[in-house]
Amino acid sequence: MKTSAGLLLYRIHQNEMQVFLVHPGGPFWKNKDLGAWSIPKGEFTDEDPLKAACREYEEETSFSIAGPFVALVPVKQSDKKTVYAWAVPADCNPSSVRSNNYQMEWPTGSGKLGSFPEVDRAGWFSIPMARIKILKGQDPLLDQLEELYKSDQLP
Repeated sequence: MKTSAGLLLYRIHQNEMQVFLVHPGGPFWKNKDLGAWSIPKGEFTDEDPLKAACREYEEETSFSIAGPFVALVPVKQSDKKTVYAWAVPADCNPSSVRSNNYQMEWPTGSGKLGSFPEVDRAGWFSIPMARIKILKGQDPLLDQLEELYKSDQLP
C-alpha cells in the first residue's frame, strides 16, 4: 500500500479562508487544471509522516515551515494511496515557488529522459474554488479543515 504525507496550508485573507494548492509538473498534467491540483505532498515509507510532509513541502516549494500542525484523518485517493495530512496556518508567495525536478522517459517509448518540475505552479484558493481544483480524493481534507475552523479548533 502506498502512502503519502502532505501539508494543507490555510490562511484567512480578507475574512475568507484560503488554502494553498500546487499543480503537478510534467507532460501528463500540462493541460489539466480542474481536479488536478493537490496539497504539497509526496510518498514516504520508513519515515515519520509529519517529517515526510514537511520535507515534501520544502522539496515542492523551496519554503520551510515550522507549524503548529493539526493532524487530519488520513484519506484514500482513487489510486488507493493513503494520504496523511496536517493543517497548518501559514502564508507564502505562490509566484516564488521553486520545485525540485524529476526525470522520466518522454515521450513514452522514445528512450529519451526528460527533466520536469514536481510542481509547475501554486496558488491560494477559496474553499469553493479549491473544491473544483483539488484531486477528488483530497476533497475530504477540505471538509475536515472547514469543520475544525467552524468548531474553533485551529491555531
